[in-house]
Amino acid sequence: MTVALRPARSTDAGTMGAILHGFARENEWMPELHSQAETIAFCGRMIDLGWVTVAEMQGQVAGFLALNRDEVHSLYLVDHARGQGIGQQLLDHTKAQRPELSLFAFEANHRACRFYERNGFVEVARSDGSENDENLPDIKYVWTRKEAVDG
Repeated sequence: MTVALRPARSTDAGTMGAILHGFARENEWMPELHSQAETIAFCGRMIDLGWVTVAEMQGQVAGFLALNRDEVHSLYLVDHARGQGIGQQLLDHTKAQRPELSLFAFEANHRACRFYERNGFVEVARSDGSENDENLPDIKYVWTRKEAVDG
């Protein structure tokens, strides 16, 4: 399986929106707050801001990572691409660009929490969800490159 990483283009917003909206629909714990059209528009804004790297398999977008400065804002994959190392490639690519990253993961998203913990992210805080749109308890994680710590 060959995966190509590249900066997102405006034409990727539809596929990204379908991936993100699909995640909300396939997880019963996740509220569906926005229509697919609204989600596509949101993805278009992230692309316009230059935040997004997409992963392509066989010429199709299989996932994306949105990075706002040092915060991983979004990391999502289409369902059939999960468990194939694509998220790992996106995260490794991002880790190579920054000495430190932070992110929030929903407490109910056990798979994501395990993934980030395996990748060296450390829990630094928890919230009851009152600060996020979904009102779901979340966990703040931080990763620091070893060289940045060791000096």
